[in-house]
Amino acid sequence: MQARKTQILAELPAQLLKRPRTWLLAGVVSASLMGVVAATAVAPGSDTAGIIVRPVIETLPTPSIAIESENDLPFVHHERIQPGDTLQSLFRRLRVDDSEALAFLSGSDEGKRAIRQLRAGRTVMAMVHSNGRLASFSLPMGNAEQRLLLERDDKAGLQLRESEGALQSTLVEMRSGVIRSSLYGATDEAGIPDSVATQMAEIFGTEIDFHTDLRKDDRFNVIYEAIYEDGNAVRAGRILAAEFINQGRRHAVVLYRSPSGKDQYFTDDGRSLRQGFLRSPLEFTRISSSFGRRLHPIKNNWRDHKGTDFAAATGTPVKATSDGVIDFAATQRGYGNIVVLKHRGNISTAYAHLNGFAKGMRKGTEVSQGDIIGYVGMTGWSTGPHLHYEVRFNNVAQNPMTVQLPMADALSPKELTAFFRDTSELRNRFALLNYELASAD
Repeated sequence: MQARKTQILAELPAQLLKRPRTWLLAGVVSASLMGVVAATAVAPGSDTAGIIVRPVIETLPTPSIAIESENDLPFVHHERIQPGDTLQSLFRRLRVDDSEALAFLSGSDEGKRAIRQLRAGRTVMAMVHSNGRLASFSLPMGNAEQRLLLERDDKAGLQLRESEGALQSTLVEMRSGVIRSSLYGATDEAGIPDSVATQMAEIFGTEIDFHTDLRKDDRFNVIYEAIYEDGNAVRAGRILAAEFINQGRRHAVVLYRSPSGKDQYFTDDGRSLRQGFLRSPLEFTRISSSFGRRLHPIKNNWRDHKGTDFAAATGTPVKATSDGVIDFAATQRGYGNIVVLKHRGNISTAYAHLNGFAKGMRKGTEVSQGDIIGYVGMTGWSTGPHLHYEVRFNNVAQNPMTVQLPMADALSPKELTAFFRDTSELRNRFALLNYELASAD
């Protein structure tokens, strides 16, 4: 019997070759797919004459994965607040679908206050489950570093608390631009925020009329602060240095702390751009009554008019014309509501007939040039809304439109040396920006 089995194994290849070709092809394919199994099956002592090889194909079901929507990990979304945003529009962009959270936040006093103080450019953060349910929501509170945090506790209840604000950092940005049509068109093309463009117009406004003096191919460089929150730029800060080439003439400024301890702009050769006194405490106005003798509109007799009257609408902001300290802020006979500022050199200024005072205006308060101190009104002896403005030397009234007023403090030779040393890095950046601008051309 053992010899017969050996003979069958020896003759197996010949028998396979005598079978039909289709069977041969199937056998070869089967052998190639099941080589290991065949080698094991055809072993000494086995009877393989009656083996029929058939492929077996079995379809396995797809594994089912169940997602527990209540326990899935939330997604973290950041969004920058856009002008005109509401809580509903922020929720839509953050993919929040949670009417309970929306009603809770909108109905609480803290939530209402935070929503009213939304500022474009800042960021909100939400942790949102896949079904749109809110896990937490953080939004800034006004301009402070505090944030309001809405959270769900372990029992799925909603609660509000204040938290520390996101970490902010200040970086220095440098940009260059070329005038093609307008200042704002050029700054937009250069990726410069509008607030920086506005600062440029104010800084150079005494030397360049941006409505009539600009020419095609005028150039500018600007170095400014950029405020980042959670790694995102949220707003622009101060201009640190700027250079403007207008009709071939160069204008350049750097921000520097003056001897008085206040930051102000100087030309890059050390001359302060700041005036000692502004001629007018209002931006847009007309003179309705000049300094000197006039027929009093109420008393109907001739009197000395000790100031200049500026006609303006009720509520128009009134600005301090120079740095000073408040000496008086109250009601005084015919002046009505009046603010009196004391300045250096026995100079004082008075702002009368005010509709109201700015916040914090009290005796001893320091104010800076351009600070709002009150609002135009018609209190006291007044027939219409206007500002009565006086300039006094040793308490003697002078004509505000003609009196010689001191200019801003100039740097001494020693201070000028310190200025050149301390601003050299900023001024050197102009050369770097000009080189890059020339290379781009």
